[in-house]
Amino acid sequence: MEFNFFMNDVVQVARQEITEAGYTELKTSEEVDQVLQNKGTTLVMVNSVCGCAGGIARPAAAYMKNYDVQPDRYVTVFAGQDKEATSKAREYFTGYAPSSPSFALVKDGEIKVMVERHEIEGHEPIQVVQKLEKAFKEHIEHNE
Repeated sequence: MEFNFFMNDVVQVARQEITEAGYTELKTSEEVDQVLQNKGTTLVMVNSVCGCAGGIARPAAAYMKNYDVQPDRYVTVFAGQDKEATSKAREYFTGYAPSSPSFALVKDGEIKVMVERHEIEGHEPIQVVQKLEKAFKEHIEHNE
């Protein structure tokens, strides 16, 4: 019983960190489709409760809100928590195995760049930021 309360606290903190950074939570498959089928660019952060999400991915996600080049939308799905939304988001990540935490840059409903867990875990937040900055420059800045 105590473990469940602890996990609920961890999940709540993880949700709060990403929404306070300016990301919109998508909790249903319908919400995912509504957002990812739109024209424009969307950064999807696949959130999780692991240490590399809290220590690397969410800080990198928060930093990206201050970058010069911005996608049209910042959203998040929560692996292991909002399973329906996460599964639907992963349908857009064609060619990539499920990975959390991770980032996907989706443009006009099509995956352009994926930053997978193996590119996050064991790295510094700035290294993840640099990968995302490169993706933004390639797929947002020059293609508007």
